[in-house]
Amino acid sequence: MRPKVWRPAVEPSAAEQVIIRRVRRAKLFVFLRAHRHELFDEAFQAELAGLYVDASHGQPPVPPAQLALALVVQAYQGVSDDEVIEATVMDRRWQLVLDCLDAEHPPFAKGTLVGFRARLIEAGLDRRLVERTVELAAATGGFGSRALRAALDSSPLWGAGRVEDTLNLMGHALRKALGVLARQQGRGLTDLAGIAAQAGTPMVGSSSLKAALDLDWDDPVARDHALGLVLAAVDAVAAFVAAQPDADPNAAASVAVAHQVRDQDVDLAAGDAGASPTLRRGVAKDRRISVEDGQMRHGRKSRSTLIDGYKRHVLTDLDSGLIPAVGVTAANAPEASVTGQISDDLAAQQARLAELHIDRAYLSSELVRERADDLAIYCKAWQVRNGPSHAPRFAKPAFRLDFERGELTCPNQVVMAFRLGGTVHFPAQTCTACPLRERCTTSTKGRSVHIHPDERLLAELRQRQLTPHGRAKLRERVAVEHTLAHVGQWQGRRARYIGIRKNLFDLRRVAVVHNLHVIARQPADQRAA
Repeated sequence: MRPKVWRPAVEPSAAEQVIIRRVRRAKLFVFLRAHRHELFDEAFQAELAGLYVDASHGQPPVPPAQLALALVVQAYQGVSDDEVIEATVMDRRWQLVLDCLDAEHPPFAKGTLVGFRARLIEAGLDRRLVERTVELAAATGGFGSRALRAALDSSPLWGAGRVEDTLNLMGHALRKALGVLARQQGRGLTDLAGIAAQAGTPMVGSSSLKAALDLDWDDPVARDHALGLVLAAVDAVAAFVAAQPDADPNAAASVAVAHQVRDQDVDLAAGDAGASPTLRRGVAKDRRISVEDGQMRHGRKSRSTLIDGYKRHVLTDLDSGLIPAVGVTAANAPEASVTGQISDDLAAQQARLAELHIDRAYLSSELVRERADDLAIYCKAWQVRNGPSHAPRFAKPAFRLDFERGELTCPNQVVMAFRLGGTVHFPAQTCTACPLRERCTTSTKGRSVHIHPDERLLAELRQRQLTPHGRAKLRERVAVEHTLAHVGQWQGRRARYIGIRKNLFDLRRVAVVHNLHVIARQPADQRAA
């Protein structure tokens, strides 16, 4: 049967008022107690109830609004699922918000909370949680519907999976495969060494693969020998798993992970000439770095900041401070790849952008390339150079672009036609006879100028940052950096979950926490208006 509508009391009782007066720091508990009925109104509760099958028998489910509220408070407090259950009977602030004051038993079990989270993610209703805070802000904070002036930026999110080198990755995957078989046969992980010996790979059953190999790892010959032993173990375990009748598919999946690591990191072709296989030089594209989390990747936030995991992206409304949209990508994915997620979130809210403040990593995104005519882009322009610093020559800004006529005029007033995305080649004879040649080019073929597909925007950005007003507009983007700092405070620097989708859920509920703080900071008379 469908869950019933959760209708907690609106006015606080005398006991609740005592708790409210005693809360000094974690003020979001007080705000949620006052506004939970607005955040989870009956219309939204009906959406959440749709997560459950309407059955005619069984016990009614726990109200999903109560579970969703618990997930939000969990993100606010940064606690585990077990600690959530404990807090519902030990922490009166949690009891205040979840309407279970003085409860001797938790209002729901851990399995119920985990199951609801899975349903919420599968149905994509975690996005609706963010939308509800935006709607609540419009209703209580006077934020109203309007075209957004927004800023977009990202920060690192280190993955929850363990990052290992090639040998340990393959060994870990093989141990996992044999562990699946051990549990399936009722032997348990305590007999992993026994099933590893049965597979003909006793070193895989050891707690440390490299300790079992016991080699001089500074010796290149010894390292290549170890690689050969591990590759032989991969083949042996693969054959052992394939020979097991009715083997759990998870065992074969773990062997596939070992094969994936081998194919990415090992040069097997070296063995064709009689030499031993060797580790590849460089890093394979989209290389797997963790057995437990197959979506984690090596990446960079900057030249000096390396990431093993993900990037979280946050879009901030510069006027209200709210977060209307977020996204998560692998660490090696370009920043611009997230904008599909951002666009979908904005479309679901029927929100329109009037200004977009970004850094240069997002200039190739679809938000910029497919922008409406009335969307203003604010970004620091790429620095344009031509020639070495000790002998600078005319850079592209010295050439005048007439976009209406499609004409490019050089400093010597020679006019050439251009097209966006093409390259203009000035005639060699013209450049040879030019009195400004030494300041322009040394090429015997004449000067060439590449025209970017979005050259009009780049020219606008370069011109804008030459003015005080333009530079002031560029500084407005700092607001999203402050928002990312707040998000990092609640979510932490390391991912809570495995995989992009679950971590997107986590980022969305952190955005809910941020938005609720923004609303709570509004003057009381404005919220009541």
